[in-house]
Amino acid sequence: MGSVEVDLAAASTRELVNAIAAITHELAGRNTPESPAACMDIAETLAAASDQQESALAALIARVDTSGELRRWGLPSTQAWLRSRLGMRETRAKERITLARQRHRLPRLTQRLATGNLTHGHATTITDAVARLNDQDCTQAETVLLGMVDQGFSAAKVAAFGRRIGEVIAERDGTDTADDDSRRGYERSWITCTRSLDGGRYLKGWLNAEDTAVWDGTLAPLAKPAGADDRRDLPERTAAALTGVLAGGHRATKVTVICDLDTLTGGTTPGRRTDGTPIPAAHVRRIALSAGVSALILGRGHVPLYLGHRARFATPGQRQVLETLYPTCAVQGCEVPGTLCEVDHVTGWAVGAPTDIDQLALCCGWHNRFKHTNAEQLHIIRDTTGRHIYRVLPPPHTTTPPTPATQPSRPEQPARHDQSGRLAQAA
Repeated sequence: MGSVEVDLAAASTRELVNAIAAITHELAGRNTPESPAACMDIAETLAAASDQQESALAALIARVDTSGELRRWGLPSTQAWLRSRLGMRETRAKERITLARQRHRLPRLTQRLATGNLTHGHATTITDAVARLNDQDCTQAETVLLGMVDQGFSAAKVAAFGRRIGEVIAERDGTDTADDDSRRGYERSWITCTRSLDGGRYLKGWLNAEDTAVWDGTLAPLAKPAGADDRRDLPERTAAALTGVLAGGHRATKVTVICDLDTLTGGTTPGRRTDGTPIPAAHVRRIALSAGVSALILGRGHVPLYLGHRARFATPGQRQVLETLYPTCAVQGCEVPGTLCEVDHVTGWAVGAPTDIDQLALCCGWHNRFKHTNAEQLHIIRDTTGRHIYRVLPPPHTTTPPTPATQPSRPEQPARHDQSGRLAQAA
């Protein structure tokens, strides 16, 4: 049995992270102590340590976020990196990005989180509350909200007070349009518009559940980040999506349902949406009764047959076929819906690729441009369904490529601290 020692003061960041990963793996495999009191004490200590790890993670994310490194890896945004490679949920990714981007404006919060004197929950609540404030208001809000934490207020109470701070600042700056509309109730949707002095408009309103579903279905896909340089927050992207829809006029919602002919004639095989959501056969037939049905003929192995001539641009029929094959961008890990992607010539139109259905794929605008300028970083394969899958390779001259989170090898012995302050794993 060997031993591994790490000098805490002299170790590099990578060595410390590797030690933490090994210890965490060992800890996760341990049996839970029998004593509930011991479990409470250990859990509180572990949670405090996790909060300090979040401080270190925020610093790392902040550096990656501002460096442009993500573009070299074919990733359109920091949020896409956290979702696809670190496996974070969208809300978790947004929370960590906000903390990373606000650290430089909140020195006391950053210092307290790093030293274990502030929980991660309180820290993210405060950063979310000040994200839309200018630097002067941010500094004052930091003092007030940290003071509430010191008085023992919960994160929920701090969040509510943070929202109130935003309302007060809006009233001070004349950007608040609060009136009796807030008493209209929850049955009818309403929107009020007030023109500002510079020619803009302030909007305020309420949407009932039905109208909210229409809003989310139309604007949510369009409000995704446009690329690595898109620093807009969600409210700003939502405004851009709304104006885009208004400028393009209203178009009826299109839903594509994929099914066998046997299903339409009474069979029991379920259909599916383009995102893979199954639809019972009976529901498919009801949808077909009230919808325009367009036949899509598939060849052997469910590979779409040729639909168009060798023209520069894909035909509407080819686009429809591609949207059934590609629920999202062809790049592995990219979550941009296929309906919002561009038709891409897999081997490149410029080198003579025909506009035939088996030579086309759907690729988001960002990755389409990345493919054009970094073709050597894309490995393209074709699966059994006829889809082309683009896999982004590590950039050249990279010695330590990032990889998705994986479990470290299990250490042979638990870690401990010796009296000299060295982190040790010994037999």
